[in-house]
Amino acid sequence: MKRIRISLIASLAVAALLASCSGLDKMNKGAKDVSYSVNPPVLEAHAGQVDLDVTVQFPEKYFDKNVSIEATPVLVYEGGETAFPSYRVQGENVDGNDKVISNATGGTFTYSNSVPYNENMRVSDLVVRIKATKKGTTKEFDDYKIADGVISTSELVADQGAQSAIGEDAFQRIIAQAKTADLFFLIQQTNIRGSELRKEDVAALKEWMKEIEATENVNFKGVDITAYASPDGPADLNSKLATRREKVAKDYLSREMKKAKVEGGTDDAMYTLKNTPEDWEGFQELMANSDVQDKELILRVLSMYSDPEVREREIRNMSETFSVIADEILPKLRRSQMAINAEVIGKTDEEIKELAANNPSELNLEEILYAATLTEDLDEQLTIYKAASSNHTQCWRAQNNIGCVLYAKGDIAGAKAAFEKANGLKDGVAEVNNNLGVIALREGDVAKAEEFFGAAAGAGAELDNNLGIVSIHKGDYDAAIRYFGNSTNCNAALAKILATKYDAALSTINANTMEVGFKYYLKAIVGARTAENDMMFDSLRKACELDAKFKAAATSDMEFAKFFEDATFKSIVQ
Repeated sequence: MKRIRISLIASLAVAALLASCSGLDKMNKGAKDVSYSVNPPVLEAHAGQVDLDVTVQFPEKYFDKNVSIEATPVLVYEGGETAFPSYRVQGENVDGNDKVISNATGGTFTYSNSVPYNENMRVSDLVVRIKATKKGTTKEFDDYKIADGVISTSELVADQGAQSAIGEDAFQRIIAQAKTADLFFLIQQTNIRGSELRKEDVAALKEWMKEIEATENVNFKGVDITAYASPDGPADLNSKLATRREKVAKDYLSREMKKAKVEGGTDDAMYTLKNTPEDWEGFQELMANSDVQDKELILRVLSMYSDPEVREREIRNMSETFSVIADEILPKLRRSQMAINAEVIGKTDEEIKELAANNPSELNLEEILYAATLTEDLDEQLTIYKAASSNHTQCWRAQNNIGCVLYAKGDIAGAKAAFEKANGLKDGVAEVNNNLGVIALREGDVAKAEEFFGAAAGAGAELDNNLGIVSIHKGDYDAAIRYFGNSTNCNAALAKILATKYDAALSTINANTMEVGFKYYLKAIVGARTAENDMMFDSLRKACELDAKFKAAATSDMEFAKFFEDATFKSIVQ
C-alpha cells in the first residue's frame, strides 16, 4: 500500500508538471499573436539615451490564468546587448500585484523606459525576452523581435564646432582728444580778467594749441564754447551777459590760435557756440553737492516751480541762506567753458605689421593685440600674441588669445593651459569662461561645459553657438534653434532636422558655403526622411566624395535602412 501511494503521488506530480509545461508551451507558440506597438517604430537616440515607448496587446484566450511573465526588452547588436528594465504581468489566478491580463478578453500593457546609448546600437534589433512561470515551473520563451534600432542622428552633433572667444583689442586709429578751460566773470561783467588768463587750465589750453600745430599726427577739429549767466537777476540782462561772454571767449581763443598758428583756428566755421542765459541746471548740481544750509529746501523749490522768477523769489526770501549762495554758488555759474578738439592719428596697418614682426616692444598693448588681427596665418598670430604676453605679463587677453589660436590649430591641451592661465590673471571674464566651457565640451563633459557657459554671459555670438551645441546634447532642439539663430553652420542644420523642421534645415544647408562632407550628409538625411530619393542619393554621393568616412557611416545608419539593399546606394557607399 505504501509503495502504491508513492507511485500515485509521483504520477500526480508528473501530470501537474506536464499541465504546466503544456500551458507555457502554448503561450510560447502563440507569442507571435501578441501585438507590440513601438513608438517610434525605429528607436532613436536623444540626449544620450534611447527611449522606448511600447504598447503590448495580448489577444483573447492567450494568457493562461495561472501564468506570470517577466518580460525584458533587449537591444541586441554585434558584440553585445543592452537590456531595458523588465516589466511583469500576470494571469487572473496568480497572487501578486502586477498588471492582470484577462484570459477571456486579453488586455493591454504600456511600457516606457530608457537606456544609455552606445555606438554599437546603430544597427540592432529590439527583442522581447520572456520568462514565464506557472505553478513553480519556469520557461524562457524564444526571443521575439519587435523593432529596429537605433537612429543616432542626434549623436552627429559636432563638438569641434564649439567656438572660442577672442579677447578683443581696443585699438583706435583715430582718437578724439579735447582740452578744456573755464573763464569766470564777475557779477554782471563780461570782460576777461588777467587773473583768469593766468590760471593753470588756461595755460594748459594754450600748450595744447602749440602741440596740435607741432605734432604731425594730431589734427585740429574745432572749438566748443558754452557761455552761462547765473540765474539771479533779470532774464533779459542774463541773456545779454551770456551772449557777450560767449563772444569774448571766442575772440580770445581766436587770437591765441592765430599766435599758435593752428591751421583753421581762426575760421568761424570751426567754432560751435552756445549760451545759457540762466543756468538753473548748473545751479541745481552745485547745490546738491554743497554744504549750504537749507539746501534740501532749495532743491525742493527747484522741483516745485519751473518759472525762473518764482524760483529766484522763493530763494531770495531765504535771506541768510541766499547770502551764502551769492558768495559760494552763483560766482561759479558766471563762466565760459572752452574746449579745443583734436584727433590723434595712430599708426597705419603697414607700420603696425612691420613693428609686430620686427620690433613688437615699440607697440603699445592695444596695437600689438590689433596686429594679430591683420593676418590669417595662425602661426603668425601665435607669435604676436606670445610677444604681447611677454611684454604685458598681466594681460589676460594675450593669454586667452594664445589659447584661441592653439584651439584653432587643434592643440586642445595647449589651449586649455592658456585659458586656465588667463583665468588666473583675471577671474570671471566672460570670454575666458566661454573658452573653458569649449574645452570641457571637447573633453566630453557637457555638464561642466554648461556650467562655464552659464558664467560667460556677454561673450557674444560664440557663446550662443556653444549653448546651441549643449542644447542638442540635452535633446532640447527648439532651444538649440533659438541659440543658433541665423547661423548656417552644420550644427544649426542638424538641430532643425532633429526638430523635424526639414524645410528650415534645407534652407540652412543651402546657405552654408563650406564644401564639407558633413553638410551633404545632413542633406542626404533630409532627403531620406522626406522621400526625396534623388536628393538623398546626390547628396550622399557628394558627402562620400568629400569625406570617405561617410561611406562606412551610411552603411550602418538607420536613416538609410530602407536603401541598404538598393543598388545605387551600394554603389555610393562601397
